[in-house]
Amino acid sequence: MKTAIVTGGTSGIGLGVAKMLLGKGYYVYTTYVGADFTEKIANFEPIKVDQTNREELYRFIAHIKEKCSNIDCIVCNAGMTIRKSFTETTDNDWDCMMEVAVNSHYILVRELYSLIPSGSRIIFTGSQMGLMPHAMVLSYGVTKAAVHALAKNLVKEFEGTGTTVNAIVPGFVETPWQKEKPEEIKQNIYRKTAIHRFASVEEVVDAYRFCIENPFVNGSLIEVNGGYSYK
Repeated sequence: MKTAIVTGGTSGIGLGVAKMLLGKGYYVYTTYVGADFTEKIANFEPIKVDQTNREELYRFIAHIKEKCSNIDCIVCNAGMTIRKSFTETTDNDWDCMMEVAVNSHYILVRELYSLIPSGSRIIFTGSQMGLMPHAMVLSYGVTKAAVHALAKNLVKEFEGTGTTVNAIVPGFVETPWQKEKPEEIKQNIYRKTAIHRFASVEEVVDAYRFCIENPFVNGSLIEVNGGYSYK
């Protein structure tokens, strides 16, 4: 049985990707924070990990090394946003967002490098906000731009192995996170999106499936945004 890791894999896009991998016969480990995940799913092991905390991250990595001889797919999906203006964002806010989206995933791939066999798949969750400037949460956009750069640079580290590294770049997706947005803001986003709605989780998950199934897609930022324009 192949083994996969999906960070932030108990809700939204992460859970959708995890279920897609389960359908392909993978055993899936996932990290998450917040309330306990109590749903029982075969071959799915959720582990509570605060990815802003290096000690917790390294404990998770040690657990994976103890349990697994190979990691065939890593989906670096976890991210974090703290909605504050540019001048109100603190050093700690910035550090936490960078730690989750960028640093923890860099460490995860580096520390598990020897367990990643040839022909594996590494996929990052980027964001349209990492490509286009956004009126709120500058730091979130910067973390996602860094995620895009990390994915592209890791391609060189796996050169010649058949392992591919890509980033999926969603626009706005109908996740629990987005459901908290006021209706007025949603309608404003719809007007900026040519299809006039948010993506479904399933529509975005299809992009991850494409990267897993196609061995020639490598070093790509795959936008799934419905024709979004911030202008």
